[in-house]
Amino acid sequence: MNRLYPVKLTLALFAGWLFLSSCLIDQIGGAFTKQPEELERSGSPAARKLIDAAFDDIDPARLVDFHTHIIAIGTSVKDAFVNPKMREGINLERLKFLIYASASAISNIDDTDREYVARLIRLTRGTRRQGKYRILALDKHYNQDGSVNLAKTNIYVPNHYVVDLARQHSDLFLPVISVHPYRTDALEELDKWAKTGVKYVKWLPNAMGMDPASKSVEPFYRKMKEHNMILLSHAGKEQAVEAEEDQQLGNPLRLRKPLDMGVRVIVAHAASLGTCEDLDSREAKKANCFDLFLRLMDETKYAGLVFGEISAMLQFNRMPVPFSTLLKRQDLHSRLVNGSDYPLPAINALIRTRSLASDGFITSAEREALNDIYDYNPLLFDFVLKRTLRHPETQQKLAPSVFMENPGLEN
Repeated sequence: MNRLYPVKLTLALFAGWLFLSSCLIDQIGGAFTKQPEELERSGSPAARKLIDAAFDDIDPARLVDFHTHIIAIGTSVKDAFVNPKMREGINLERLKFLIYASASAISNIDDTDREYVARLIRLTRGTRRQGKYRILALDKHYNQDGSVNLAKTNIYVPNHYVVDLARQHSDLFLPVISVHPYRTDALEELDKWAKTGVKYVKWLPNAMGMDPASKSVEPFYRKMKEHNMILLSHAGKEQAVEAEEDQQLGNPLRLRKPLDMGVRVIVAHAASLGTCEDLDSREAKKANCFDLFLRLMDETKYAGLVFGEISAMLQFNRMPVPFSTLLKRQDLHSRLVNGSDYPLPAINALIRTRSLASDGFITSAEREALNDIYDYNPLLFDFVLKRTLRHPETQQKLAPSVFMENPGLEN
C-alpha cells in the first residue's frame, strides 16, 4: 500500500471538513476583529505605546516593505488568474486560497481583485507614519523551451497591474515586476519595464520553474546588469503555493550565478526553511538552507551584492534558530531588509505570540499589546513585532536600518 495514501486521505477529509466551516477558516486566517482606522483612537494605551516605540529611530520617509503580495484572480484584472484547483474541488490548494482570502478580508470572491487592494490600502493608511510597500507581480511557470506551463502556474499577477497600482497610489506602492527568464521575450520585457524606471524583479523559482544557476539564464542576468536591476528571489523551501516537484530550485547556492555576474540579489526569507543540497561540497550531503544563505553572506566577494530579506521568518515553522541567529549577527544588519510577505502576517495560525513570549523574545505584556494591534491591523502588527523582538540571551534587536531603504540598493 502507498504509505502516502493515508496522509492524502487525511488531508482531503480535513480540507472537506474545513470547507464546511467558514468560521473555522477565519480563525486560521483573518482572526482580526476591528478596523485599522480605529487603532489610533481605540487601541489600548499599551498597544499605542508599543507602536510609538517601534517607530523610534525610523524615518517614515525611508520606511519600506520589500515584500508585499498582490493577489488578483481575474475578477477585475482580466488577464490575471489562479490555477483552477485553487478555486474548485476539495484539495489543499483550494483550502490555502480560502485562508488567503480570509486573511485579506475578502468577503466576496467574485470581487477579489478590488477587495484585496482596498483592504491593503486601508492597512497601509492605518497609521499616520506609513512607509512604502514594494508590491509584487508574479509571472507564469515556463518550460525550458519557452512554452507556458499553465498546469504548474499557481497564480499569475501581470506586470502592468502592479505598475498601474503603483502609479495610482504613488504615496504607498513601488512596483516589482516578475519576468520568467525562459520566456522567449524575456529580454524585451526587461527592457520595456526598465525604461519606465522599474528596478526590481521578483522570482519564486520553486513555483515558477526557473533554475537560477542555469547557463541559459546568463543573457537575462546581463540584461539585468545593463539596467542595474535587482533580483528579489525566494530561497529555501516553498509552502505557500504548490512547488513540491521543484523545491531544489530554491537552493540559495543556485544564486551564485547572478552574484558572480555582478547582479545584486535579495534572498527572500533568508532561506530560513528547509534543507538544501550543499552544492559546494563534493559529497552528496544536505544542509540547512539558512546555513547556505549565511555562507553567501559571509563570502567577501559578495559584499555589496547579496542581501537578506526577513519576511516570514517569525512564522512558527521557521522559528527560533534563523531569526535568533540574525539578531546576534549584527555585522549582517546593514545588508538585511524587511518584508512582510503580506497577506501571510494576517494568517492568525502562522504567528504564535504565546511561544514568542515563552521563549523570551517578547514579554507577556508586549504579547498582549501586540495581539491588540493584530486585531486592528495585521500588517502594522508584523512591523511592530519585528521591531519589538529581542534575543532572549543578549537582548539584541534588529537595527532600525533593516526597516528603511538600504543604501546598497539605491544606486
